[in-house]
Amino acid sequence: MTRSRTTILFLAAILAAGAGGYWAGQQGLAHPMLRQILPRLDEALLPASARPAPSGPVIYYRSPDGLPAYSAIPVKTADGRDFLAVHASEDVGFDEPSAEAATAPAPSRQILYYRNPMGLPDTSPVPKKDSMGMDYIPVHADEGEDTGTVKVALGKLQQTGVRTEIAARRSLVRPLRIPGSVQLDERRISVVTTRADGFINQVATVTTGERIVKGQALFQLYSPEITAASAQFLTDLGSGGRGGLTGGGRQRLENLGVPAEAIAELEHSRKVPLSMTWRSPRDGIVLQRSASEGMKAAAGDILFRLADISTVWVLADVPEYELGGIQPGALATIRMRSLPGRSFEGRVSLLYPEVARETRTIRVRIELANPDGLLRPDMYADVEIAAGDANEVVAVPDSAVIDTGTRQLVILAKGGGRFEPRTVETGDRGGGFTEIRNGITEGERVVVTANFLIDAESNLKAALSGMTSPEVTP
Repeated sequence: MTRSRTTILFLAAILAAGAGGYWAGQQGLAHPMLRQILPRLDEALLPASARPAPSGPVIYYRSPDGLPAYSAIPVKTADGRDFLAVHASEDVGFDEPSAEAATAPAPSRQILYYRNPMGLPDTSPVPKKDSMGMDYIPVHADEGEDTGTVKVALGKLQQTGVRTEIAARRSLVRPLRIPGSVQLDERRISVVTTRADGFINQVATVTTGERIVKGQALFQLYSPEITAASAQFLTDLGSGGRGGLTGGGRQRLENLGVPAEAIAELEHSRKVPLSMTWRSPRDGIVLQRSASEGMKAAAGDILFRLADISTVWVLADVPEYELGGIQPGALATIRMRSLPGRSFEGRVSLLYPEVARETRTIRVRIELANPDGLLRPDMYADVEIAAGDANEVVAVPDSAVIDTGTRQLVILAKGGGRFEPRTVETGDRGGGFTEIRNGITEGERVVVTANFLIDAESNLKAALSGMTSPEVTP
């Protein structure tokens, strides 16, 4: 008994809701969207023989099962059934028509010709079908007035998900990540050598890799040529020459590379020493030690090689196609693989003038302060350079640019389903945006997704390639 009562109450609620909806419709109280959908539902409830015949060209095909699956061309389901053709009269729109539009008679539009529905450069003066049975699309006189503008039904735009964005001014600085390595500053490397043959009597207790300071003793050298020049210098001093300049002894010592400290000691002691002391010309580390006690050193032999590592270089190879985005002074962040968690800041100081033939890269140089000596020569580095121009430029998303190979285009959204392809001149890229140097201005709205729909509607002829000509128009 309870179950029967529940069923009766449920049916009564349904009848009340239906009566209320009917009364609201008769009184004009239905929601605008319902006023658009209810006629479609009425048609769907009618028997197939009583429904109005669809009119207009086939605009797309939909799944026979009512699934959200669509196609621009005839296709079949997985089990072999054909997709259902949707004509222009069957496409559903959600824009509420104005009272004038609802009561005004449809304007008479002059048809100029019919074009191929698949965008092929084929026209006909009379209605016809293509090889797949699709109706040719009429081109009206008001459409022919602006061949560069494409009009797309709003229903299609909703189904395909066309999205637009506004062209705005942006800074296109982007991070460029490349590998690099630490190298010594060439200006901070010194070699210690002699300009005369001699013998090394004693070498300081410094080895490769140790730090030294400027003026620190390195080795003592006996050279017969330097000894003879020293004796001449003392003779010049004894003869009353001012500073030993009359006989040229001082000049000979300087020409032989004798340090100024050794010459001053000689002038003070007035004795020719058995050997001269050579000292470090700079602060740094010992990169190479070739001097050994008792060895003969020929003129020009490198006895010590020293380097100041308080400042080092990071050399990185930039691909040739990225060269336009790198400028001297660009900020660079360096991360060492052997020093995780630490980073070093520097700036690009030089772009080398040659391109590596094998790798098609250009080497850039970044100077880094290294007061703690953590950066060592030949360490691997991950380099991140701020490429691009920091000045703001008009830019659009990368997806908005259509590159045909010979030119670049963007599609402007002009409102009301109207679109206009526009040839543009592009510039730098960065952060997902492309600079537009010429063609559009700031504030114009461009299509960024579903560009294929606009391409198809433009017939790949009048809008994109400018192939429409009087000869194809009957």
